[in-house]
Amino acid sequence: MNLFLHSIGDLDDEPMVDRADALVGDPGWRYDYVLANPPFGKKSSMTITNAEGEEDRDALTYERQDFWETTSNKQLNFLQPIVTILKASGKAAVVLPDNVLFEGGAGERIRRKLLETCEVHTLLRLPTGIFYANGVKANVLFFDNRLKDGQVHTQGLWIYDLRTSRHFTLKTRPLKFDDLRDFIACYNPENRFERKEAERFRYYPYADLVARDKASLDLFWLKDDALDNLDDLPPPQVLQQEIIEHLEDALLAFRDVAAGLAK
Repeated sequence: MNLFLHSIGDLDDEPMVDRADALVGDPGWRYDYVLANPPFGKKSSMTITNAEGEEDRDALTYERQDFWETTSNKQLNFLQPIVTILKASGKAAVVLPDNVLFEGGAGERIRRKLLETCEVHTLLRLPTGIFYANGVKANVLFFDNRLKDGQVHTQGLWIYDLRTSRHFTLKTRPLKFDDLRDFIACYNPENRFERKEAERFRYYPYADLVARDKASLDLFWLKDDALDNLDDLPPPQVLQQEIIEHLEDALLAFRDVAAGLAK
């Protein structure tokens, strides 16, 4: 409905929007470009009603030949078919939460496969305050598909930090095009192979990425100056959400350790 309201698709003619589960199977189509903002959350939102009328939420399991890993993390599940539907020279830009950058287990294995089979070249660290949910930490990952020839195709990753010391809100301080001008200049769309490092733009070679613990792409180097100024802290609800997310991430890390010890 949101797409239709923004004039994407035709209500009276053949619609351009398919209402279907994109994770069920390979649709067979291949695209030059994929721009995606997969639904956030670690579990399926499908509600199952049993014979007694009791409701339960089912964590779906998808069995697909083109999946590198099976996981209940929805973002990791969506990332894999995005690679599938790209043409051999296709390009993608995908909005992903922070946990996809550092999650262990299936997350690590998927990151390593993505770095190997595609040319993952740019990561834009988005600021908080630009989504309806408070405190959401997200990124845009840019990558190009490559032939599956057994070679490693990622040479290195350029990271632009639009998050540190930058605070936005939907109403009083919304993100505008001017806020992205420096990123666009650093991205250098005319020739991204002629980039230069800047204060908010850093390059990390492939060897450094895969040598990190869990091949984590959660990299940052700037200090948030606003945290030193108590009068310029993010709103309480944003701080609250960040604390919750840190605790949830720590719990997931402990579960990975416990699962490893049990083997």
